[in-house]
Amino acid sequence: MIEFSCHTWAFNDLTLPEALGTIARMGFRYVDIGSGPNLNAPRAASNPRKVAVEIADDLEIFNLKISDIYLMLPRISVADEEARRKEIDLYKALIPFVKALDAPGITLSPGLAQPAEDLEAHDRAVDALREMVRAGKESDLRVSIEPHLDSLVHTPEQALKMVKDVPGLEITLDWAHMICQNIPSAEILTLLPHTRHVQIRQAAKKQLQTTFEKGQIDIRQIMDALKNAHYDGVICMEYMNMTGWHGMAAVDAVRESARMRDALRNIR
Repeated sequence: MIEFSCHTWAFNDLTLPEALGTIARMGFRYVDIGSGPNLNAPRAASNPRKVAVEIADDLEIFNLKISDIYLMLPRISVADEEARRKEIDLYKALIPFVKALDAPGITLSPGLAQPAEDLEAHDRAVDALREMVRAGKESDLRVSIEPHLDSLVHTPEQALKMVKDVPGLEITLDWAHMICQNIPSAEILTLLPHTRHVQIRQAAKKQLQTTFEKGQIDIRQIMDALKNAHYDGVICMEYMNMTGWHGMAAVDAVRESARMRDALRNIR
């Protein structure tokens, strides 16, 4: 059965324990954790088991389970070889941390978008992701990329090419990034056979985040499509406080996350 989680990025102005407590009090039992203000990735990499124990203790207190870890390592596409290697090595150092938290998988950025004249950017990202997927498989972790705006992969066509070029790579599908670009539903649905994890918030054309009533995402259609695709993973409510980024509206993350979850749950 499809379950629902909430992303800590909705509360990146709080400490991680505070964010986890907020999410638990909203009634969620699953949580997505992302690197950034809530999670110091270099610290976790330097002492993975210690940091994992600290977080696991908080998860137990708040009766939460990890549904995904998002490691934002976007420089895997840049021309600077040292920068790319630093991202890959940090990722590998974080695998014991992810395993210790008993997370089912890892979401990665497909890499930052590069100038159009940089014809080797895709190949650099492919090489990096192949190495990262292999390292994940060795630890029985599923690895996916999130096609997102400002990245090397932001359309279904680009995402399908990437998963074809990187054996074993899957997709974390954020519907808002597709709707913001006015991509037709039929194209978005081509990603479902490759989708490991789903993120959602209300959005509209040229607006990466809106309130529930102003959004253009047909959540009933999404739930029907996921059921038809036999998706049995988690749908994460991923509201963010990055006002202005690709038209993101300022919203009440607690209210909007709960409204989206409840609407999806009623359909389920």
